[in-house]
Amino acid sequence: MRGTFQFVTGTATMCLFDLASLKHRIEEPPDWWSIPEDELAEVNAGHCLFFNLGADGLYEVSWRVDISASTSAVQETEGAQVFYLQVPTGNVFLGAAEDVSGGELEPDESCDGMILSLQPGNVACIVSKDANQISLTIQPGAQGHNELDRLIRI
Repeated sequence: MRGTFQFVTGTATMCLFDLASLKHRIEEPPDWWSIPEDELAEVNAGHCLFFNLGADGLYEVSWRVDISASTSAVQETEGAQVFYLQVPTGNVFLGAAEDVSGGELEPDESCDGMILSLQPGNVACIVSKDANQISLTIQPGAQGHNELDRLIRI
């Protein structure tokens, strides 16, 4: 499964998460993730990946879901970074971070992003960026958490 889409961000951040993983944040203010400690805690727990892009604007995302890959063979490419995510239900949002769950709202079809249908489990996310072009590959992952000491910047 693969595709492309565009989104606009005013927070210079793209996010990826299973809708069930952030249910505990629905009642939080919509910008709860702008607190670095909160953002990093959710990323390390494998609940959400926040990709800090460096600038606001229009981005094009080329995404691919590779279910044929094994959980032990993450295929990195030069300039790409690998992060891990838990996918408990398979309903995964990919788009602007301003649409992350919070403020009593969840992403839906009115958002600039998209909802992917994935197999539940853990996934590895291989991401790279060149100017306003983002490449994202999602494949089965051996783990569902990260051990980062700083926010993700691509």
